[in-house]
Amino acid sequence: MKRGFYNILAAQFLSSLADNALLIAAIALLASIQAPDWMTPLLKLFFVLSYVCLAAWVGIFADLMPKGRVMFITNAVKVAGCLLMLFGSHPLLSYAVVGIGAAAYSPAKYGILTELLPPEKLVIANGWMEGLTVVSIILGVVLGGVLIKPDVAAYILQTLHLPAIGLDSDPEAALVVVGFVYALAALVNLTIPDTGARYARPDFEPVASVKNFIESCSLLWHDKLGQISLSVTTLFWGAGAVLQFLVLKWAEQALGMHLSDGAILQAVVSIGIAIGAVGAAVFVPLKKSLVVLPMGVAMGLLVGAASFYDQSVFPGTIEFMGLHMRTAVLGACVIMIAVGVLAGFFVVPMNALLQHRGHVLMSAGRSIAVQNFNENLSILTMLGIYSLLIHLDFSVQATMVLFGIFVALSMFAVIMRHRSNQKKGDSLHLIGEEVRHTHHIDKS
Repeated sequence: MKRGFYNILAAQFLSSLADNALLIAAIALLASIQAPDWMTPLLKLFFVLSYVCLAAWVGIFADLMPKGRVMFITNAVKVAGCLLMLFGSHPLLSYAVVGIGAAAYSPAKYGILTELLPPEKLVIANGWMEGLTVVSIILGVVLGGVLIKPDVAAYILQTLHLPAIGLDSDPEAALVVVGFVYALAALVNLTIPDTGARYARPDFEPVASVKNFIESCSLLWHDKLGQISLSVTTLFWGAGAVLQFLVLKWAEQALGMHLSDGAILQAVVSIGIAIGAVGAAVFVPLKKSLVVLPMGVAMGLLVGAASFYDQSVFPGTIEFMGLHMRTAVLGACVIMIAVGVLAGFFVVPMNALLQHRGHVLMSAGRSIAVQNFNENLSILTMLGIYSLLIHLDFSVQATMVLFGIFVALSMFAVIMRHRSNQKKGDSLHLIGEEVRHTHHIDKS
């Protein structure tokens, strides 16, 4: 791998670490102001709203200048959102500002991979990117859980003399630390080298931008490989957003765990995703990426089955690495690791395939913007439905069963669609296909 690739990984790690710690801090902040339960999943909804509303322009912005500079600017926007939350703005609105930065950051961080690396290294690069991102998610949710603990928060407040500027709550102490991590990520972005890729001067004219974006969406959805990989990643991220909150409620109701401890189960899912991502990077080349589709069906079925698990299944405690832990919690960790492994194993090859098809058919920034639009529209829809189910007093068990069945049936439908394409003779070569590019790259 080229040197610049590791700079990208470091920047992504820190930014993702802060994103996930911020989510836990924001949930704690909502609890401190006694916000209703249905508002908690709306945090993620407000975060991803920018991915949908700004989709026609963030790809253009990502191609406007060297992508390391784009990543620096967008991380600075995340810092601003964190500061707004810290100094009194409503958590939902502040988190929406952080989402603006994240929406513009994503096309740059993935688009630069296609500029820096050849197609045959994209699965490996995505394995590294997703694996390290998952590690950052693990550490991020653990960091967020630790920072909101009263004793840790009190130490931060006293050490930094934060009460002197009106900051005196546990969530506010956590937000200060998260802000520092975002600032560090922005500084690392400045070390990312310029790949030399240059695109035709983009036009931000609203009507033309929307029209071009719709054409890009249509192009990727009509591509026989693009439509399969885009369907899978769209489903995965929508389902993943719901699972992020569903795991916390499951931990609370089925296992009797508080927020700071339930965040550990989120981290455990991420450990599984990291294992699956590494396995996919090692064993699944880009040309055979579609063989992993049945993993998605298995993941959905496992989540549905997990809904019947609670602390009565394995009562008692066990000594683990010198610590006494409840057996039921360890069993839940094993289940969540398995869910994560299945998820990581099927999403990483699909993500690499989608990046390759998008880069072949259009510019790097535009293709990632299309991907983000579809994936985050799925997140908005599924989180909206999840919030409605909470408002209608659906039990955690019923919600998990419905969620698992939906994922399994959706993935089965994708498999059937792919087989139909194959029978029609519509399969395409993944590498080396000669497609007329709709953009010009000048690396002179």
